[in-house]
Amino acid sequence: MSKQIESADLQFKKMTETSVGKLVSSLAVPTIISMMVSMIYNATDTYFVSKISVPASGATGIVFTLMGIIQACGFTFGHGAGSNISRQLGGKDFESASKYCSTAFFAALVTGILFSVFGLTFLEPFMRLIGSTETILPYSKIYGKFVLYAAPAFVTSCVLNNILRYEGMAQLAMIGLTTGGILNIVLDPILIFKANMGIAGAGLATTVSQYISMGILLSVFILGKTQSKISFKCISFKPRVIINIVTTGIPSFARQSLNSVSTMVLNISARPYGDACIAAMSIVAKCSMLIFSTGVGIGQGFQPVSSFNYGAGKYGRVRKAIWFTLKFSLAVVIVLSSVMFIFAPQVISLFRSEAEILEIGTAALRYLCIAMTIFPFAMIANMTFQSVGKAGRAFFLACAQNGLFYIPFIVIFNKFFGIKGIEIAQPVSYLMASLISVPFVIAFTKQLKKKDEEQSPIRYNDTDYAADEKN
Repeated sequence: MSKQIESADLQFKKMTETSVGKLVSSLAVPTIISMMVSMIYNATDTYFVSKISVPASGATGIVFTLMGIIQACGFTFGHGAGSNISRQLGGKDFESASKYCSTAFFAALVTGILFSVFGLTFLEPFMRLIGSTETILPYSKIYGKFVLYAAPAFVTSCVLNNILRYEGMAQLAMIGLTTGGILNIVLDPILIFKANMGIAGAGLATTVSQYISMGILLSVFILGKTQSKISFKCISFKPRVIINIVTTGIPSFARQSLNSVSTMVLNISARPYGDACIAAMSIVAKCSMLIFSTGVGIGQGFQPVSSFNYGAGKYGRVRKAIWFTLKFSLAVVIVLSSVMFIFAPQVISLFRSEAEILEIGTAALRYLCIAMTIFPFAMIANMTFQSVGKAGRAFFLACAQNGLFYIPFIVIFNKFFGIKGIEIAQPVSYLMASLISVPFVIAFTKQLKKKDEEQSPIRYNDTDYAADEKN
């Protein structure tokens, strides 16, 4: 028990005394690597499946919607539990942290099983609902079936990964996620081509890698490496615990589910223009993930710093972390977006070389690169409020980009501008979401500054603050 207390004290010191820039960066790097591997895995899936046929390539975009819906539930439990756990650990309440951890994990496991059962029962109508054409349907059914087999692993991995991140153990989360992602990349060509399984091989690779990734992440908790524990006896049915998980996690559900709905609406809107348009927009989505994942990875390195220090009452560090992360992510995203803009045709041609796909994909990717240069404003705003438990503001901002802007813009712009409208809908939504996020961030940082000034003589060590400012 003394070792556990000593480990907890060391972690508390690390999260509350290490200079903010160094801490955010150290937690962001493993997360970025994890997201890069996941992004490369998604791109690899798209690349190898695209070699089968254009309809098969389109199926990856359709099934990506299904993955997003499943992961939306995982992120709900993961972010909902993680934010609460981090704040509880900041206040040194280890018992409550374990209650949030266990409750979220087992709720996610049950949810994943239900996804598998109902999804497999209604597979074909669901594939049609999310945008499959008659030519894409046979491929999306095969691929979607394997994704549904992996649903319990998808959901629980999201929970385990986010709890590890929020505890400040991003390196261990990285090992679990990257191992599964690399395995998937290796298995794809073997199963698709060597074993002559076609798109079923891509699906099987996904299923196997997801369960192995889940097993590695779960082993970290079983071996007692974490401060929060997974145990049946720690499951809580108290309304307060469940409500806190759901309300804190609901912005993630809104963000992920609306992203899936927007992809579905995009596929349906693109359907009249043929499989080439669906395939092009699917490729653009995968390519833009390089930029998006890097920015989100930086933001996810910030979240445990924000939530832990908010729980510990160190508001000055939270404020400093917000501005550091915003500047850092803006610099990185601007560089990546500029490179992607310049080489957009070459990037699209890596997947398909048909003239129509190349034309649509290049234009859409370049529009998106321009808009993504300011998306860190929306990202940091949303992540800030979710990490400190401000569920209302986090929910509104999570809904803004896709719900308030992107989905209506797809329908409206498609009606008036055709394919061009489909290409510009998402970039315009990024711009609008970023613009409305700025006032929220400014107002909250002012509140943090006021709180810090009110209690810094009691709760914040002046020497630490001076050292932090120096760093």
